[in-house]
Amino acid sequence: MEENTKDPEIEPTNVVADEEEDFKHVNNPVIGLKPIQKKYLGTANSCLQQTNKFYFTDGDAKVEVVVVTDQIIRVRLAPHGVFLDEFSYAVPKLEQKTTEFALFEDENEFRVSTNVVNCHIRKADFFISFSDAEHHITSSDAVSMHWEENVSFGGYYVFCTKTCAPQESFFGLGDKATELNLRGKRFVNWNTDAYSFQWNQDPIYRTIPFYISVNENIAHGIFFDNTYKSHFDFGKEQNDHTSFWADGGELRYYYIHGPHMMDVVKNYHLLTGTHAMPPMWAFGYHQCRWSYYPEAKVRAIAKTFREQQIPCDAIYLDIDYMDGYRCFTWNKKYFPDPKKMVKELSDDGFKTVVIIDPGIRVDDNYWVFKEGKEKNYFCRRSDDYFMEGHVWPGRCQFPDFTNPEVREWWGGLFQGLVEAGVAGVWNDMNEPAVFGTGTFPDDVRHQYDGHRGSHRKAHNVYGMQMVRATYEGLRNIMKNKRPFTITRAGYSGVQRYTSVWTGDNVATWEHLKLGNIQLQRLSISGIPFCGTDIGGFSGEPDGELFTRWIQIGTFAPFMRAHSAGDTKEREPWSFGEPYTSINRKFIELRYRLMPYFYSTFWEHHRYGFPILRPIVMQEQGEYSNHYRQDEFKYGDKLLVCPVLEPGQKSRKLYLHKGQWYNFWTNEIVEGGKEIEVETPLDTIPLFVKAGAVLPEYPVMQYVGEKEIEEVILNVYFNDIETNSFFFEDYGETFAYEQDIYSEKKFAVRGSVINFVIEQSMEGLYTPRYETYQFNVFGLPFTPTKIMADDKPITEFTINENKVLEFQTNKKFKKIEIAV
Repeated sequence: MEENTKDPEIEPTNVVADEEEDFKHVNNPVIGLKPIQKKYLGTANSCLQQTNKFYFTDGDAKVEVVVVTDQIIRVRLAPHGVFLDEFSYAVPKLEQKTTEFALFEDENEFRVSTNVVNCHIRKADFFISFSDAEHHITSSDAVSMHWEENVSFGGYYVFCTKTCAPQESFFGLGDKATELNLRGKRFVNWNTDAYSFQWNQDPIYRTIPFYISVNENIAHGIFFDNTYKSHFDFGKEQNDHTSFWADGGELRYYYIHGPHMMDVVKNYHLLTGTHAMPPMWAFGYHQCRWSYYPEAKVRAIAKTFREQQIPCDAIYLDIDYMDGYRCFTWNKKYFPDPKKMVKELSDDGFKTVVIIDPGIRVDDNYWVFKEGKEKNYFCRRSDDYFMEGHVWPGRCQFPDFTNPEVREWWGGLFQGLVEAGVAGVWNDMNEPAVFGTGTFPDDVRHQYDGHRGSHRKAHNVYGMQMVRATYEGLRNIMKNKRPFTITRAGYSGVQRYTSVWTGDNVATWEHLKLGNIQLQRLSISGIPFCGTDIGGFSGEPDGELFTRWIQIGTFAPFMRAHSAGDTKEREPWSFGEPYTSINRKFIELRYRLMPYFYSTFWEHHRYGFPILRPIVMQEQGEYSNHYRQDEFKYGDKLLVCPVLEPGQKSRKLYLHKGQWYNFWTNEIVEGGKEIEVETPLDTIPLFVKAGAVLPEYPVMQYVGEKEIEEVILNVYFNDIETNSFFFEDYGETFAYEQDIYSEKKFAVRGSVINFVIEQSMEGLYTPRYETYQFNVFGLPFTPTKIMADDKPITEFTINENKVLEFQTNKKFKKIEIAV
């Protein structure tokens, strides 16, 4: 049975533990003891079809089944036959992308079918289930959809309970602070400022009501598109039931068929969108602290990076850069000439990223507050007084970012910061967080893009709409330059506007482990551009912990070190040798692998692939993999296993099936088993998939420091045909949206006597360099000839590590290496 939901002002009593019980009593101080009826769907007795929409009814309630694609079916419940308006911040436009579907009926059920999936509506009790094309049941109701009236606000609690198989596992739900597999756990979605959160603390910063089920090697997803406080139970209360429910709004969910986890994630992105290509500098190393000030401190940090020859692309300014913490202002005592400082940082290769919070100080002499007040852009409560709360500037009011007019105004406020040279914006405190009360009261009203509602409805999207306003404003102001934004809070679909980090973590080995899991979970939950505060935000890491964090951060999509102001400074050099040199080595490795990371992001943007991929996503049919959470893949070609224990000289890891190359030694290892790997402080286990073509750039101190004169292609022999992508474009404009990009696909295949590399190209972008430097690893033969488009390459060498080296023109179509 689902957990009894609670309104903040109403404490239920006499909780009934029987699904068949019709009444529950609520002790309400205003109305006294009053029964609230739990209502279930009755008999499904009729169906009406309107194109791809099917309406079923029991005579009072209605259920809408919408065929979205061959793999996606949406279900909606209207308790008394009237559906809410068709609107979603997560799914901006619901488009039918399928052509073949049909309705079937017999004496027992209605069935809506596509070529891939069937939605069954059992007539007798309105149970809804889904099956694949072979009619294997993948998801089925354990209880018919039901609802309860909520006497405090006149709406409904809405519930859906499904059967849970004995070995069914669950993944996703955003950045929950727990194990990767969610089986046996219960969660709440309510965006919360969770300073120094701990293992299993819930809720925290984001609401992503999307999960993936894997059972008997078949995966499906459920996306519960409801912005109210929502709840998920994955077999905790009843081992054979999984449930999701919300404290208001509509019961509206999408069934997303696999059968593979990768298919589920890709189809989820069809609904909620993918991340736009970030500027390439955003993939570099970023340095942050609360706070770097005054200006002399910022300059000293930048100078030390260059003196130490440690690559860095961005320095962040926290709230102390502002005048009295007023957004869109500068503290002229600390930063007397910000435009000059930002330009000089830019000349030395540093982008400047500044923080912005939603709280606007109540001050009639403060131009932002004055404008917002005059235009009536701040949130109001039910009695029409402004919502006020204390945050960093003191007494504040808060813009209603669910109002499109407010978003446009907010976006325009960045004009001055952009003119000063600021390159990126960090959105913080946007759960929204308020000192003392935690967040806004429930009665705060929101415009909600014309679908008005209270804060109960808008809370979980407030941060998403703030960063949307930021992103759209920056894009408008910066014209053809890609904005960079980062946010702490968000809702499903937030990836269309921003990157994220996991919030205020702690400098402990436990948090190093937790961050590793959180990033994998975020990636398969539709949020690809994610990272942790390297070194921990609060607390004090030692040199070993910080260095191990740098190593895993090298293989996070977003790489930023950040720390609280009451801690010791933690730049890559802060712990002395040997840590400084090791940190430099790994940050340089990130810049060497930049073209691979960038290409992997393109695969996400264009094709919907997640960037970080847990082992279970590679071999979901192996049940033991459902509980592996240390190892992960970055894209399709790199497997990473971080070191997560102090003093660890070696560790076990699992390589999934296939052949792998140890990145450091080039040793070939057969997968499908656990292996033991040495882990001295200056390395972590890193493996390259056989058949991979890994592009590599020269080490730079920042993106764009040097003109690329030649690209290294590291090719790893395989006897099975394998494909790799290499994406390039201008790196900072939106020209790729007009096909001005270069997407190269390398296909490799080999045998004991030859090895073939074929290149095909798409797009209108032409990079300036003319040649590739090939490094070919693992050839099982000694080559005597190399042909490039039927022309011999006579200059090649085999170095002391048995790596074949040669050069070709970048435009080659086919290379054959043979005995």
